[in-house]
Amino acid sequence: MAHDPAHSDHPAEETHVSGEEHHHPSPATYIKVGAILTVITIWEVWAYYIPSLVASRIFVPMLLILSAIKFGTVVMFYMHLKYDHKLFRALFTGPLLIAALTGISLLFLFGQLVARFGPA
Repeated sequence: MAHDPAHSDHPAEETHVSGEEHHHPSPATYIKVGAILTVITIWEVWAYYIPSLVASRIFVPMLLILSAIKFGTVVMFYMHLKYDHKLFRALFTGPLLIAALTGISLLFLFGQLVARFGPA
């Protein structure tokens, strides 16, 4: 009886249809990424306790940018998008970039309206 790798009982056995190896990050990479995410989170929480920064107009865009960096890092490493085909990266990051730029543009647009006409 011939061995059929597609119907294997062992989950460790994988078949690669295209014959290409997929690169997976090492545990050290996950630790480094986790440390970076921790530092960014500490920075976000620390910024909240500076009253002059919270009152400034840069506070919300700064938190949005830091959150976007964390989101991108999680998607690239923990969801393995960094190691996927370039087409998948483009299909994910293109609309995300458009949405982020639209949101940031609206923040600045309405921020200018509040500065010009005063708070409601």
